[in-house]
Amino acid sequence: MELKPLKVSELTSYIKQIISSDPILNKIKIEGEVSNFKHHYSGHMYFTLKDNRSRLKCIMFNGDNKSLPFELEDGMKVIAEGYISIYERDGCYQLYVKEMKRDGIGDLYIKYEKLKKTLEYERLFEAIYKKEINTMPKNIGVITSSTGAAVKDIITVIKRRNPNINILIYSVHVQGIYSKDEICRGIKYFNSRNDIDTIIIGRGGGSIEELWSFNEEDVARAIYNSKIPIISAVGHETDFTISDFVSDLRAPTPSSAGELAVEDINFIEQRLENLNKNLNSSINRFIESKKSELNYYKKTRIFTEPIYYIDQYKQTLDFELRKLLVAKDNILKDKKVKLDNMRQKLNSLNPLNVLDRGFSYVEDNQNNVLKSVKNMNVGDIIKINFKDGQIKAKVIKSLLKEEF
Repeated sequence: MELKPLKVSELTSYIKQIISSDPILNKIKIEGEVSNFKHHYSGHMYFTLKDNRSRLKCIMFNGDNKSLPFELEDGMKVIAEGYISIYERDGCYQLYVKEMKRDGIGDLYIKYEKLKKTLEYERLFEAIYKKEINTMPKNIGVITSSTGAAVKDIITVIKRRNPNINILIYSVHVQGIYSKDEICRGIKYFNSRNDIDTIIIGRGGGSIEELWSFNEEDVARAIYNSKIPIISAVGHETDFTISDFVSDLRAPTPSSAGELAVEDINFIEQRLENLNKNLNSSINRFIESKKSELNYYKKTRIFTEPIYYIDQYKQTLDFELRKLLVAKDNILKDKKVKLDNMRQKLNSLNPLNVLDRGFSYVEDNQNNVLKSVKNMNVGDIIKINFKDGQIKAKVIKSLLKEEF
């Protein structure tokens, strides 16, 4: 007897009925580590519980998670209580969580926090070490998977914003055992060139395990030591990795990395056009303003009757000239008075004036004035000077004052 084929929805509904009738699956407790956590705007929580061998999709509706006594986040170990059922649209089973409590913190999360604190202590995250992003680059290096959606998003956004920019792709694994070393080699390669303006590293979203390559210490230090500014574009907006903290700029998504790395050329052209218009308007306004000033001055007396101002300045010049002449006469009079005073003083000190009062002075044959009897000897010829003349005499006798 030939079996009747079932529709996919019929099979899914049948499996759901079997699961729903199982008493163990209707009320079950599951322990595991939270990853890929998303708190939807509707209030529902979507996440995955995992251990070292498997994963389980979970949902906790808004009405159930309102009373949750802690903030759920990736890396957290929890014990979730609920029931297993089939989500018929996707044909996958998942845990519908009704209650949940903490059960420690995941190993990866502990490792993440430890490295973050270490690098933060070493000041690798500080703003003073962040390099400025050149938003008008010629060449951009992108380190990501060449087959992933992230690289397509980055290229699309950059080319839309500025089609003249060259994009160089360094293809790497973005998860797995080879990923860390490949990312570091990509950073080293672009730094060995002298034509790269900006480096973008990143990938699409994922769990903490899938993003772990960007939490590796080697990758963090390679980013910090890069001479070229690096934009980190890892995961979704809610995902934070060590690469985000140590890079020069964090982009919430790969698409936004393209926006942050490149100015929109259309915006720049529009801005230049506006500046050009503003400049032309300013120049025209300036010219019109100067024309108005010129027209105003052309109507003033200095242009219509320039001789009027010349006459005014002539009168002023005559007035100043009279002041100058008066000042000159006053100075000459003052100098003349001073000269007369000095002449009188000199005359009072002139030794020849003493002769008018009946005095005379004596000189030897060499015209040296003799001031003492001791300078003369008997028989010397001397000259005695009077007011009106001179006589020559011969010394007959010499007497000192005390010998009179």
